[in-house]
Parts: sequence; structure tokens; C-alpha cells
Amino acid sequence: EARKEKKPLSLGFHGNIVDLWERLASEDEMLVDMGSDQTSLHNPYNGGYYPAGLTFEEANQLMTNDAGKFKDTVQTSLKRQVAAINKLSSRGMYFFDYGNAFLLEASRAGADVGLKEDGTFRYPSYVQDIMGNIFSLGFGPFRWVCTSGFPEDLVVSDKIATDVLEHIMKQGVPKEVKPQYEDNIKWIKKAQENKLVVGSQARILYSDQNGRVAIALAFNEAIADKRIKGPIVVSRDHHDVSGTDSPYRETSNIFDGSNICADMAVQNVIGDSFRGATWVSLHNGGGVGWGEVTNGGFGLVLDGSEDAAKRAKSMLSWDVSNGVARRCWSGNDNAKLTVGRAMAAEKRLKVTVPYTVEDENLIRRALDSTGVTNGSS
Repeated sequence: EARKEKKPLSLGFHGNIVDLWERLASEDEMLVDMGSDQTSLHNPYNGGYYPAGLTFEEANQLMTNDAGKFKDTVQTSLKRQVAAINKLSSRGMYFFDYGNAFLLEASRAGADVGLKEDGTFRYPSYVQDIMGNIFSLGFGPFRWVCTSGFPEDLVVSDKIATDVLEHIMKQGVPKEVKPQYEDNIKWIKKAQENKLVVGSQARILYSDQNGRVAIALAFNEAIADKRIKGPIVVSRDHHDVSGTDSPYRETSNIFDGSNICADMAVQNVIGDSFRGATWVSLHNGGGVGWGEVTNGGFGLVLDGSEDAAKRAKSMLSWDVSNGVARRCWSGNDNAKLTVGRAMAAEKRLKVTVPYTVEDENLIRRALDSTGVTNGSS
């Protein structure tokens, strides 16, 4: 009814998602235009995925008492889930993997997800289709925490962030990034109204290098003149422009073969530490599971001092540009645009920009002519 009346509607389903997928696939009317899966399949056999056909309590007992049978049950459930998704997809539904190893574990279970020789699947990761191009523009989840714990400090910080982004917009931004600025200004203006705070007086806002640096400097100035009563810690999510190497999610849209390398996260951590981060972390497993990802993170305390401003400008610029450069080297057009803007703004920044190969078969023909074949060393 809501669909026919074109009214937004959010519904929660209390049950096993496989049952819902199968019910949707059995309907004569096509009720789903777009689908995805965010199950914690980076940990499929220890509570990350509860198989269809068992209650929560039954699944927990089987998981504890017969791990082998539980694994078989999970894999059977995954095959059922994929079969329903495939049926809906064949009728026009657009499906994408969130990146939590759904397609990977489904393929290991023997489900028909169209595993290709290059390790990709029939369905894209949402990073490949959506977030990768946003990351390549330098946008990602910038975060801050008001250490005073005062709600009024967060209100002031929201207003500062809004003013900064609107000022950048007035100065003029490329058409490729304008929608991002417009969306994020709308988001931060509505943040207080939507009552998003649980616990810490903290906020998250997608922003690019220019925005992050400008917001941090404005926060630092507000702390110095006592408009904000205590220090602010700025940081970001690991799911960002350059904080994570993960071939099934954050770096899944890097197609030059380097998506399996974990150099970006490591370089980010080392570069952030040299440029003034208060602390850094290098860890494994965030978001997609141990052995599938390397994450690098930081925290930077803004205390109103000139030193904090200097560190914010240097460190935040590196933290974004390093990842954009990596994406530029892999041939992403958005990243090339962003790197060009960054170099124009900071003359000391030098990034090697790759030439585009007009004929994609040129390199293959050159290798063939020398007797070098794929996989040779």
C-alpha cells in the first residue's frame, strides 16, 4: 500500500532473513527493487550467522555441541538464501554485497554467486558500485568527540561544521563534489533534531580533506576563545578513504592488482604519527574479520593551542591524500581529479599521476611479445 501511494515506510522483521527472502521470491508481485546483506559473515560459525530452520536457542546449542553439524547447517542456509536472491535478481532486483563477507562465505558454501577467476562475484560490493567513487573524491566518515561531555559543546561544534561547509560551498567546489557537500550540510543541520547522541557527545560527518582540515581548525579556534568548553578529539572510521586495506570491501574497487596489499593502512599510521597524531593504532579484523583486512586509525586532540592547529593541518591532509593517491594510481578518475585539486592547493604536495592506457590490450600484447605470461615471475 505504501509503495502504491509512494509513501516512505520502514518495517522491521523479527525472524530469520532467509525465510523473508524466500517468501519475497515466491510472491507473484515483485516487491523488492534493491537488496543487500549485512550479516556478520566474517564470523559465520560462532554467532555471526544464524541458519534458517532453527530457533535462536537451538542454533546456540548446536553451535556449542556439534560445531561440524552447525557449519553444515549454516552453509545449507546460505545456499537457500542465495537461491532466493538469484531468483529475485533474475526478475530485476538490484543486489549488492555490503562487504561483510556474505558473497565470500556463500561461495565457500557452494552457493551460486558467480565466482570469477579474478575473485569477484556476480554481484558487486557496494564499495565497488557506490562508496569507492566517494572515497576517491576524498570523502569519508570524519568524527569528533567533545571531551567536556557537555551537550552545548556539541551544539556549537555542529554549528561550526555547518558554517565551514557552507563557506567552502560559497567559494566554489567542482560539480563532482557539490552533491556531497549539499548532502552533508543537510545531515549536520538535522543532527540535533534527530537526537543521534547515545553516551558521548560525539558526531560523525562525511567530509573531504578540505572540509576536515577547515573544521578541525575552526574547532581549535573555538576552544581557544572558550566558545567550546573543553578539548575535542577528532578521528574517523576505519571504513574511510585510506584507513583500511580490505580486498572484499574498502579496496575492492582498486583494480590494478594491489587491492590485496596492506600498505595503505600501514603508511597512513606511520605518516599520521610523524605528522602529529595524539595516538595511532594498527589492527586487524575490523568490519570484515581477522585475516581479511588491515586497519589503521588515529586520534588527534584539539586543545586550542597553535601546536594543535599545526598538527591538525599537517596530519589530516596526509590522512586523506595518502588514500586518494593510492586510488589515483589504480586509475580511478575521481581520485585523479581530487589529487589534482590537492596539489593545486598545496604546492609542496607531489603525486605521480598515471597516464591512461587508451588500448587496454596494449600491455598484454607487450608482455606476450616478450614471452611473459600471466602468473610468471
